Amino acid sequence: MPPGNWLILAAAICWGTTGTAQALAPASAQPGSIGAVRLVIGGTALLMLALWRGKLRRSERWPIWPTLLAAGSIAAYQVFFFAGVERSGVAVGTMVGIGSAPILAGLIAFLVRGERPGWRWAIATFLAVLGCALLITAGSSIEVDPLGILLAIGAGAAYALFAVTSKGLLESKPPEAVMAVIFCIGALLLLPLLVSTDLSWLASPRGLTVALHLGLVTVALAYSLFARGLALIPVATAATLTLAEPLTAGLLGITVLNEKLTLAAFSGILLIFAGLALLSIPRKNLSVDQ
Repeated sequence: MPPGNWLILAAAICWGTTGTAQALAPASAQPGSIGAVRLVIGGTALLMLALWRGKLRRSERWPIWPTLLAAGSIAAYQVFFFAGVERSGVAVGTMVGIGSAPILAGLIAFLVRGERPGWRWAIATFLAVLGCALLITAGSSIEVDPLGILLAIGAGAAYALFAVTSKGLLESKPPEAVMAVIFCIGALLLLPLLVSTDLSWLASPRGLTVALHLGLVTVALAYSLFARGLALIPVATAATLTLAEPLTAGLLGITVLNEKLTLAAFSGILLIFAGLALLSIPRKNLSVDQ
């Protein structure tokens, strides 16, 4: 498997722990405040890492609009995703938000960067998205809320735009610097949300542990790995590989949160595995183009 694929998969595994961590957070922790705290802690850690490694130079000029677009996209993702989940439920909101991201990323990357993902990506994405739908909705009662669906699609579009703009920045800047700048600006954009919500849950040991895990593992570590992987592979491929996130979340739900493994969930796990495996097989071993 190409090194870039391994890095993206490792990042997705880190992201997959987000849901379990949130489930273990104090009851007073609201989704909006969790998302904002996560971004602030993660952005600060990424900034410290970039400074420690000497990747940020005062004399270095940054492309303003792509940087602001990437930061605005990652901030918008937090708002759209949590709002979509609140209106349409965890199952539908997560399925639409995460499942739409690789499709939209492939489309945007084709229109903006001229990347052609190919049939292998299309087949792998179809299998993984279908598996994601089965895994997330297994045993859930589905209620469609049009605004909730729209917000979830907005989250997928925001993440796709973040991936495409980040890819452009990574072509001229170090990964550590790119993620540090994007997430620090994104955290600043979410400060109004942070100061307007109840943060008392951070005072408890469990709340602080959850916040540090979300910020350091699911943001600082995960996006450091993601940036290095994204620099090596196409945007569409990277976005599809991130569907290992719901796979990880599903497995943790079964093993840690004692959720039941239904036939639909098991089928979803197998389909996601199949899609990721297809995307990771070297092209010379396949007759399908990449």
